[in-house]
Amino acid sequence: MTPADPALTALIGQAARILIFTGAGVSTNSGIPDFRGPTGVWKTRQPVMYSDFMRSEQARVEYWDQKLETFQEFSQAQPNNTHHACAKLLAAGKLEMLVTQNIDGLHEKAGVGPEKLVELHGTNARVACQTCGAAADLKASFEAFRETRKSPRCEACGGFLKPATISFGQSLVAGDIARAEWAANACDLVVALGSSLSVYPAASFPLLAAQRGVPYAIVNRGVTEHDGLGAVSLRLEGDVGEIFPPAVRAALQDA
Repeated sequence: MTPADPALTALIGQAARILIFTGAGVSTNSGIPDFRGPTGVWKTRQPVMYSDFMRSEQARVEYWDQKLETFQEFSQAQPNNTHHACAKLLAAGKLEMLVTQNIDGLHEKAGVGPEKLVELHGTNARVACQTCGAAADLKASFEAFRETRKSPRCEACGGFLKPATISFGQSLVAGDIARAEWAANACDLVVALGSSLSVYPAASFPLLAAQRGVPYAIVNRGVTEHDGLGAVSLRLEGDVGEIFPPAVRAALQDA
């Protein structure tokens, strides 16, 4: 068992309202592919722009085909020790909000409910109509596409169905941005886990908290765009799953 980092343990132990920000490095240990990393999905596949999805059946088929490639991985993936560590902070009353870039739904599976979770880039766990907003059955939508090779339509209004993720060129949900900003202004510690902190506006929320003078810890394997900033209190290099859970466990034991 990896020993807990004393500095991170102390920060977690002293905090009462923690903002956790997570990226792809949290979920790779659950078998979820990294889309933006050096060997990420977008190195071999061209993402479909939202405007193209809405106007072109060919683009919609390409989009659903890309989603189908990873459907089994997403549907079978289970939370890992980092997801569970975040849930332990919630159970201990220390989690102000968990803001994630991830679309795999694993934080919710681990027990962090919607009231404490902001999925900035949406989720693959649901399918929604782009016209009326109605939810559709996830598995049935993928099975229909696999059989017909036609983009699924909403049974209620005939609109285009799409997994409830934020596509390229699609605006983030205003309510999600507001909740993330609120948490950044309310927390007394911010911890970024498994993110290169290069995608905005998502990466702005940890900085918003840090610029208030709140301690800011980063745990990531590989460089981040916030490395070297004066606002960063602690930078730990390595596997999030080996560093963060032991620190949470130690901090809660000492509480």
